[in-house]
Amino acid sequence: MSNNNTVFPISQLTDLQSSGAGYDILRYLGLPEILGTETNTLLYFLGRNLARKFEFNSMEDIAHLFEQLGWGYLEIVKEKKETIIFQLMSDAIVQRLKAPIDTEFRLEAGFLAEAYQRIDNSDCECTEEINSKLFLVQFTLHRV
Repeated sequence: MSNNNTVFPISQLTDLQSSGAGYDILRYLGLPEILGTETNTLLYFLGRNLARKFEFNSMEDIAHLFEQLGWGYLEIVKEKKETIIFQLMSDAIVQRLKAPIDTEFRLEAGFLAEAYQRIDNSDCECTEEINSKLFLVQFTLHRV
């Protein structure tokens, strides 16, 4: 196993596009079996670790990367001094929330916390809340 600290250019993500079904199977069925009761915590820190692999200069870069990764369309809906509320929407999220599998968005929350922390130079943590009626995910980023 290599310890590769190389930053992955966002522009190369277009070369990696594929169908999302395999990703969903691994993410929501395979990983929980391997990670067990620590799945949510480990996915959060995996998201943070993955964000360190990319270079971000702005919130637009983060939103673009969310789209390129197939996670959805990320937008800020409310901003206060210590918190920012984001919404994540996509057809894929609608499909996941309608599917008979347990879905979570801890990976995305961890990724968002680390990515935003890197552009804002402040310590950040992120929580998520699934809105099943509107088929979206709301992330609350806390500057700590």
